[in-house]
Amino acid sequence: MLDWRVRQADAADAALLSLVANAAFLDTYAPSLDGGDLLAHCLKNNAVEVFTRWLADADSVVTVAELAPGYAPVGYAVLTAPDFPIDRLPGDIELRRIYTLRQVYGSGVGGALMERALADARACDGKRLLLGVWEHNVRARTFYERQGFSVIGSREFVVGGEVHVDPVYALEL
Repeated sequence: MLDWRVRQADAADAALLSLVANAAFLDTYAPSLDGGDLLAHCLKNNAVEVFTRWLADADSVVTVAELAPGYAPVGYAVLTAPDFPIDRLPGDIELRRIYTLRQVYGSGVGGALMERALADARACDGKRLLLGVWEHNVRARTFYERQGFSVIGSREFVVGGEVHVDPVYALEL
């Protein structure tokens, strides 16, 4: 059984969050998307500066999951103001990112990150949690649906030259 913890990240965690974000994104999408597009996407969207901005933003909450004994990062979640092409409601919060590394699948880390995200969203007076997910990521979609999320729309998500139409999920808090 794995020993892990989930905690709120702080400014000193930007580099480790960038590393786990890149590892998780590449691990998840390498079998399906162009390698050059994946690398460009990671360099732009998972850069240390991206996490530094989120960690400094009072409207964002970043959480990290770490594996003992050395507490290496194995997952993370990011809550932000919503950025979706759908009708938003007062109290909407976006679960912008939630990823774990493959070696902790089935360990409860993903569930703990989600539980923490739900608690943090409620603590921010959130009324509805929104998230977008790659349409072909059956594992993630199944996980979100088990948590009670339902599809309320879609959005375009671009990686390199590929445009994906991803479902947008919502959960009433």
